[in-house]
Amino acid sequence: MSEESRSNEDVQLRLLCPAERALVRAMLGVRFGGGDLEQILASSCVEDMRDGGMGSVRFAGALRRPTGKALAEATYVDEDGITVSIVINVDDQGNLCEIDFWKVDFSPLRRYPLPSQLSVIL
Repeated sequence: MSEESRSNEDVQLRLLCPAERALVRAMLGVRFGGGDLEQILASSCVEDMRDGGMGSVRFAGALRRPTGKALAEATYVDEDGITVSIVINVDDQGNLCEIDFWKVDFSPLRRYPLPSQLSVIL
């Protein structure tokens, strides 16, 4: 079943956890122009994406909004020595859309990154 065809019953929303909020803060800093970042992060609901345990999340409502662009990008090395790419995407109106993790060997994350472990690219 495609992501778009999933029913609302399949979607399990939750608030961003503290580690996810810290990651977004570290990657975006002052570059996010969509309002008060702290308020947005405290109230944002996300769903875990079906990505094989890599850690990606989609913000509530993102299935109905097309992705606009990558707002921030970073990498880090997981505890197994494998590089992980992280991209924060916004929708076509500049709202947070997803935090996309991609581990180059497609294996699940072993450790969620701390902000100090990130190499911010964009």
